[in-house]
Amino acid sequence: WSEWQKFMFEDALSIRDPKTSSIKHDIPFQMLKPIPQSKYPSITDEEERLSLPLQTLCCAIFDAILVHMMNTASSPSVWQKLKGDIVNSLNKQKIPNTLKILETTYGTSDIITLQEVSSSFIQQAKDSAILGARYHVIYPTDIDPARDQNSVILLKKSIFPDGSQEEVTDLATRSFDKGISVPVAKGDLLAITAVSNEGVPFVICSFHGDTNGLATIPVVDAVMKAIKGNVNGSPDTPDLSKHRLIFGLDANTYETGVPNKKQGVTEFGEHYSTLGLNSCWGSIPNPKNYTTFNARTYLQPQLNKACKSTDKRAYGDINPKDFILFRRDDFIVSKTWKDNTGDGTYTENMAFPTLDFPSDHGILATILTTTKKRL
Repeated sequence: WSEWQKFMFEDALSIRDPKTSSIKHDIPFQMLKPIPQSKYPSITDEEERLSLPLQTLCCAIFDAILVHMMNTASSPSVWQKLKGDIVNSLNKQKIPNTLKILETTYGTSDIITLQEVSSSFIQQAKDSAILGARYHVIYPTDIDPARDQNSVILLKKSIFPDGSQEEVTDLATRSFDKGISVPVAKGDLLAITAVSNEGVPFVICSFHGDTNGLATIPVVDAVMKAIKGNVNGSPDTPDLSKHRLIFGLDANTYETGVPNKKQGVTEFGEHYSTLGLNSCWGSIPNPKNYTTFNARTYLQPQLNKACKSTDKRAYGDINPKDFILFRRDDFIVSKTWKDNTGDGTYTENMAFPTLDFPSDHGILATILTTTKKRL
């Protein structure tokens, strides 16, 4: 208990600021953030106010239960070594493993959109002898290093020599329908403009949806309004309608939706089709074309998501959540594939992340060909 208190309230951690590359020192309790009602509308104002002390208390209770449970079921010499192997692969080596996959399997891609990216990853990608040399690494101006879940875009320097022309995230967020609360946090959305080496203008977006996918349709709607210059209260906003859209997103859509609670993938496909958009999965996405297959154990946070290993197929997060969107007048799909191994292949019915593949979402890759309308 004394060691836990020392870790939580006394010892500072060294954290690099991705904007300035400077190192700041924060004590863990200072890094906790309130759970905002704006992102989780079901909580009350009082629950938001109490979320900080409750988080601290729950962390203590949870850690105590885990240590007691493991010491009861096994000896520290056994379970701590196993935990060390898992922590090394999924935490300490997560960024190096991710960089390796991007550098090798996907190092020839023209555009890469990433979600839930840490500030440490951003800095290491910029410093990478391979990725940093090949790509412009672009992150939101309102990056949130504390929450550390940011959407990022990599642009191949040979294709986009000038990198990002302008960040237009603000145009999209200002285009949300008035009176509607959209659960989007700082860093969830990144939208930029860029011009290719052939002089073709693009709007490129990366977005991480909320757990239930309820922000996905409002964000896609807002991006399309912004492209057309229909920003709320701003008649002089730029017209980006001639730009070609590439939109990579963790839509957090579900095989079976629940109205006003979980965004169904079929309904999402029907909606983006009405906007003149298509996806790497076509206008009618297959609800069983899963891009996640993960289940939490009882030794991980968020116990409400935990299940037995024998029940992971029934209670795990196995859903079609990820998309690459574009306007159907701009592109057609030549080839699309998904990957949960890091080598360009996808093993169905395999839970991930694994010790070799660090993400709980599969990678999507698509090759797009310009339509005749755009030639």
